[in-house]
Amino acid sequence: MPRVTCDISVSMDGYSAGVGQTRELPFGTIAHNRLHDWMFERPEENEAEVAAILEAGAYIMGRNMFGPDRGEWDLDWRGWWGDEPPYHHPVFVLAHRERDDVPMAGGTTFHFVTDGIHAALERARAAAGDLDVAIAGGASTVNQYLAAGLVDELRVHITPTIFGAGERLFDGVPPQAFEQVSSRGTSLVTHITYRPVR
Repeated sequence: MPRVTCDISVSMDGYSAGVGQTRELPFGTIAHNRLHDWMFERPEENEAEVAAILEAGAYIMGRNMFGPDRGEWDLDWRGWWGDEPPYHHPVFVLAHRERDDVPMAGGTTFHFVTDGIHAALERARAAAGDLDVAIAGGASTVNQYLAAGLVDELRVHITPTIFGAGERLFDGVPPQAFEQVSSRGTSLVTHITYRPVR
């Protein structure tokens, strides 16, 4: 069966976003937010890790990763990524309110799932076929899947920053054991891959 993977960039103190997220500040009011510099400023150093993120056949993300708004949907909002998001496969967004699918250029369609993480995973697996399903984030969504024991491979990208507060990886995740599969450092990030011990 295809794996459920997860890639998430975090600060050295484990945060994937700071406080005060808005449309203008998608990662919050962090003065030195360098969470994704490794992908965009030094892509040649991190080609293998970027390629691994894009190998999935379907993705799952939380509503906060799709957009910062709460309450009713702003139907003009179509995500942070412009007209052609980088996914190029179906993306299932966990939500509390229904919304029609949002098809985008390049093969990405955002589907909105209101009946929980298991339903989203079932739909993503069906859409992915023989390819992996990737939990794209944010931290709250990743933590839900980790807590439920549904992640087969966790790839954490640790950046040289300290946030001090915000959305933290592993909050609410019960004790469990992982094995370290690999680690590799480049100039802006340390990549560590873990698999759960089952």
